[in-house]
Amino acid sequence: MSCVHYKFSSKLNYDTVTFNGLHISLYDLKRQIISREKLKAANCALQITNAQTKEEYTDDNALIPRNSSVIVRRIPAGGVKATSKTYVISRSEPVSASSKATDDSSAPLSLAQLIKVYLYSHQDKNVEPVPRIKKSTGIPRSFMMEVKDPTTKGAMLTSTGKYAIPTISA
Repeated sequence: MSCVHYKFSSKLNYDTVTFNGLHISLYDLKRQIISREKLKAANCALQITNAQTKEEYTDDNALIPRNSSVIVRRIPAGGVKATSKTYVISRSEPVSASSKATDDSSAPLSLAQLIKVYLYSHQDKNVEPVPRIKKSTGIPRSFMMEVKDPTTKGAMLTSTGKYAIPTISA
């Protein structure tokens, strides 16, 4: 008996599909995985990728050699559709022609470009960070003292919407 080891991309351990012969077609492998995992074929399609070479098998007639390891991903039944969404970063400064992000083009920004734009627009020395407001969950009201100014050191937001600090800090 020959076998192919498969695992879903979200799992840690491999499972095994056994068959006769030196190889198995992609169609037969998908059919056996769907059967073993009790998946509904109408809900999703399977994307099979070689675990070592990262080659994606796309042709149902493709032959997968025995003792191979593959990664399985469930994708929507209609396949993955390309989106035409464009992400625009708003800036407080005017945009020059050389640093124009996606105002006139329909190409989305890469992650590196998004990070660069974000860091560029957030390196102002004049901008103060927004203080983080903690909630006073779990602290009894009798241990809290109400304050008027939310910028008071140690101020927390109570369930009533008022600010208070622990009496031990006061």
